[in-house]
Amino acid sequence: MAVSNITITSLASSLFQDTANTNSAIAVKGSSGTIYMLEVDNSALASVVYVKLYDSAGAITVGTDVPDWVFKITASINQVFTFVPGEAFSAGLKVACVTAGGTAGTTAPGTPPTVRIAYT
Repeated sequence: MAVSNITITSLASSLFQDTANTNSAIAVKGSSGTIYMLEVDNSALASVVYVKLYDSAGAITVGTDVPDWVFKITASINQVFTFVPGEAFSAGLKVACVTAGGTAGTTAPGTPPTVRIAYT
């Protein structure tokens, strides 16, 4: 039996982290790229939150602008989403967290979750 050590290159070159993500859209990246992983630590909040991602480098009005992706995060958990082989965004990437899904949700969670995004 042959044994080999293989060096695996990382998919993502950057890790964004916001330890109190709320209802204002925060810039992750201001140009095109690819998302490989989204982690939302909602373990400190006993209610559902929704993470909205926007493919935009411009100004975002949460509750008015339509998000490109919306993720429902169950109460009191840490949830990880992986994207294989990656999910491309063309203009830039912004993230916001609210208590209602869809476009219209604008209320910030009582205890904002930590959001991590691995991207290039």
